[in-house]
Amino acid sequence: MQGYFDEGDLVGVLTTQPLGRLLDYKAPEGGCFAGAFVEVPLGPRKVLGVVWGPGKGDWDLSKVRSVIRVLDAPPMREEMVAFLEKAGSYTLTPMPAMLRLATRAPGLGDPPSMRKVYRMGSGEVDRMTPAREKVLGVLADYGGLAFTLGELAEQAGVTSSVVKGLVKQGAVHEEDTPRDVPFPRLDPGLPGRELSEDQAAAVAALSGAEGYRTTLLKGVTGSGKTEVYLEAVAACLKAGRQALVLLPEIALTAEFLTRVEARFGARPAEWHSGVTMTERRRVWRMVAEGGAELVVGARSALFLPFRDLGLVVVDEEHDSSYKQEDGVLYNARDMAVLRASLCGAQVVLASATPSLESWANAESGKYQKLELTSRFGEAVLPEMRAIDMRAEDLPGARWVSPTLQREIEARLEKGEQSLVFLNRRGYAPVTICRACGHQIGCDHCDARMVEHRFLKRLMCHQCGETKPMPVACPACGVEGRLAPVGPGVERMGEEIAALFPEARVTVLSSDMFGSARALKTRIEEIAAGEADIIIGTQLVAKGHNFPLLTLVGVIDADLGLQGSDLRAAERTFQLMRQVAGRAGRASTPGLALLQTFQPEHPVIRAILSGDEEGFWQAEAREREQAGVPPYGRMAGIVLSGPDVGPVFDLGNHLAQNDAPLRAAGAQVFGPAPAPIARIRGRHRVRLLVKSPKGVALQGALETWVSGLKLKGDLRLSIDIDPQSFF
Repeated sequence: MQGYFDEGDLVGVLTTQPLGRLLDYKAPEGGCFAGAFVEVPLGPRKVLGVVWGPGKGDWDLSKVRSVIRVLDAPPMREEMVAFLEKAGSYTLTPMPAMLRLATRAPGLGDPPSMRKVYRMGSGEVDRMTPAREKVLGVLADYGGLAFTLGELAEQAGVTSSVVKGLVKQGAVHEEDTPRDVPFPRLDPGLPGRELSEDQAAAVAALSGAEGYRTTLLKGVTGSGKTEVYLEAVAACLKAGRQALVLLPEIALTAEFLTRVEARFGARPAEWHSGVTMTERRRVWRMVAEGGAELVVGARSALFLPFRDLGLVVVDEEHDSSYKQEDGVLYNARDMAVLRASLCGAQVVLASATPSLESWANAESGKYQKLELTSRFGEAVLPEMRAIDMRAEDLPGARWVSPTLQREIEARLEKGEQSLVFLNRRGYAPVTICRACGHQIGCDHCDARMVEHRFLKRLMCHQCGETKPMPVACPACGVEGRLAPVGPGVERMGEEIAALFPEARVTVLSSDMFGSARALKTRIEEIAAGEADIIIGTQLVAKGHNFPLLTLVGVIDADLGLQGSDLRAAERTFQLMRQVAGRAGRASTPGLALLQTFQPEHPVIRAILSGDEEGFWQAEAREREQAGVPPYGRMAGIVLSGPDVGPVFDLGNHLAQNDAPLRAAGAQVFGPAPAPIARIRGRHRVRLLVKSPKGVALQGALETWVSGLKLKGDLRLSIDIDPQSFF
């Protein structure tokens, strides 16, 4: 992708429109470079595109239109072009969709200008109204970020006049500011925290690296992995290059930003769904111009136009949320390695419980491996024990065993905190009618609706559909016979409050907080001791430090072992070890208790023994014998449509015409109904393709589906390296 094109030269432009090919245009007055962001006519519309190279000239030249204008945006670098092409080729994603990932910011072509923005002011409100309260609540939640008038009004759900009224009283501050300004400079020379011997050795190994290299930074929970990779960030900044830190959850971002600010004296750029569109544009442009040295963000931050990316950190690299499950199907961990290899950057994959893929790459020598074997400071690893639920005298509709209850009481007497962990959101996973046996399901999916008593609604966790909790059964019409079955965290909250009426009980679940910053505030309050018993989902397993927490009780340690997911054992092991690691973070030793009906299960035994290496080796042997990832290759094919018959017909057609796959050494399994066979009204059928590791699977898959014509509303998606099988 090189070259300059004079006015009138034929250029090939990749647009964000789903056309599947480059379009020919004439270079505009003044010419243009390859990589330039341009606005081009497409039918009656104007669309965004990038000059990808010379045009093909296979079109009637008299009908070729001109590029409307070259946008005032830094051109796309060759490294970014190569990344989009290779990522698209690996994931079998059309290039327009890849370009959309790389241009997810508004107004990229708008010229620099002044604009009015709104922040929290210091004035008093003479008369508080619900609308004014909403505006001030949004500003408080977003902690100093600037909003345009439209953004603030929309976020608060009020009219712009409400905001203007608060400006007059000084409660909201209005200011003129340049549209896009560089982020404050970070100072890598500021002193970091004192490092242990383990940490210092890891920092030396990371800071001495030049060029591309991937390192697995493995350390027990509380060993100080963050301090280690922040020193790697410091070394990157000292070298004048940019750094990117990926986090698996927005909820972790606020706490991490505070640590970055303490280390470098200023806040970095943020990129995630909680950032305003105004801020998105600023981040995109400053990353491209070098005005942002460090970005902290979600997986999509990988597609920002870094001018000189020198380091990518993937924190909690094993986390399944790094896999994008709709639209472009990619794994951010793998894409981080690809992007770094193209721009000579270093990758740090940090985890207490790595993915088997990363573990295998470190074992084979493909990745460097650094281990932190002890907790930082005085903290020691918690003791871990199983509670055999078969031996517990537990009343019906109760989930806290007498053994766990006694241990929580002991912590309450000492003024210490306990965490009760259950990986189920909501109040109850199933609502059943005791008159007719009907289970309330989603109208659009083959999934049971989950009661969220806190919201007073039923919710489908597949499509997000909600509806009020009915009084009468939708099937038989009988009133007063609907009953919750099984526990969610909200129901656990009721049980714990009844068992410990004097205790301060709090429930931590992502759907119970309006924003990431509201959640951050609650977490800070808990860390300061404003709760005795915390009830939480997997949200609490990730990166939070509760110094007073000395007991973790897992309500259903067997939950993740159910189902046919090839990663079920791995995920259960990771989650249980992560949750247990929350206990005993300060000088007081912790205890983790796992309630299980299968204490002899190999995964439960491995969790309790702490023999992580033994677990990975056993899991690796099983996967290798089965020829599945990371020792084989897989692709999931999901077919969907409004009627089940045509979907199955398409699946059978594919299965019967699998010659391209067999020729490459791959096998096809299916078609079969997907475990959740209907989502959002669309019936879903799955096929699974499996092959040895060395097979060129993408080419075979492309050949296999190339002649396929999808009729009507049928859809086909291919997921390379599937992480879930729903």
